[in-house]
Amino acid sequence: MLKKNKFKVIISSIIILLPILFGIIMWNDLPDTMTTHWGADGNADRFGGKVFAVLGTPIILLIFHFVGLLFTSLDKKQKEQNQKALGMVFWIIPIISLFTNGLMYRAALGKEFDLAFFLPALLGVMFIFIGNYLPKVKQNRTLGIKIYWALNNEENWNKTHRLGGKVWVVGGLILILSIFLPLKVMVWVVVCAMAALIIIPVVYSYSIYKQHQKEGIVYAEAPKSGAEKIALRITAVIVPIIVLGVAILMFTGNIEVKCEDTALTINATYWTDLEIDYSEIETVEYRKDLDVGVRTSGFGSPKLSMGIFENDEFGSYTLYSYTDAKEYIVLTSGEKTLVIGMSDSEETLTIYDAMLEKVGK
Repeated sequence: MLKKNKFKVIISSIIILLPILFGIIMWNDLPDTMTTHWGADGNADRFGGKVFAVLGTPIILLIFHFVGLLFTSLDKKQKEQNQKALGMVFWIIPIISLFTNGLMYRAALGKEFDLAFFLPALLGVMFIFIGNYLPKVKQNRTLGIKIYWALNNEENWNKTHRLGGKVWVVGGLILILSIFLPLKVMVWVVVCAMAALIIIPVVYSYSIYKQHQKEGIVYAEAPKSGAEKIALRITAVIVPIIVLGVAILMFTGNIEVKCEDTALTINATYWTDLEIDYSEIETVEYRKDLDVGVRTSGFGSPKLSMGIFENDEFGSYTLYSYTDAKEYIVLTSGEKTLVIGMSDSEETLTIYDAMLEKVGK
């Protein structure tokens, strides 16, 4: 497959790396720290150095591109694959590279944009594009809706992909139209639409399988190639480790604040501990519903939010907080600001009272 499509491999790789050229040309106009990630709310929540932003993202995408092409080429059934359908493999990552790097450079150059508008629109266009080609995809283990019932019966595969193509096109249109909705409504529409794109074809394929069982049609499992067996074994090991690791990071960890004799100490899981002498603290303030702004570095999860943050009030400051905190302690020392937010309001108030007593201000 790769030998037959050398031109596509070269052109698609060049497109993926094209943002690097733009970054080099605009190097002197780019800031030393650039936004590299945005949260679901559209706010920047991860930043990186200029070298990584310009070089790292395209190179990482190029690696993913090559891995995808390699696994696709190892599938012997791709020799009989529809060439238009096979073309999807070559152009999806290049499109993602142009889009993601384009947003990154736009933000770096101070151009305002609404991520909530761009992202659903891009996803919608991609699903419409893929949906048009799904009915043309022949049975294989790397392209299309690769579920057991479809892989092991050609009729099931064809029917599933014909319906899947229609569902993905409709879902893509819904995603595009969702950009005109209020943000909170749009998020739910996007989540539901994405879930439907997965669930509907799977349920439909299973219903065909059950009907075939009633008719006595036997599903013979397709033999796997040596490369597929190796890939499955690697996946069986790596995926559980990744899932477990993410689960641990996302839903564990604590922040422990202690008012010692001479200093305030903060022990935090997954982030650096902190100790500050009371003599260095100039003001202590108790605040409710503080706008924490965006994180420029640190650690964030559904449970914890810690690191260096930036907002309109404090500029750059340090935050140690639980994500569900509603009340905060704001400490200042010269031009530095430290904000602490515990999950329990009573605990936050107790720390605040102790701080007032220790600092005497």
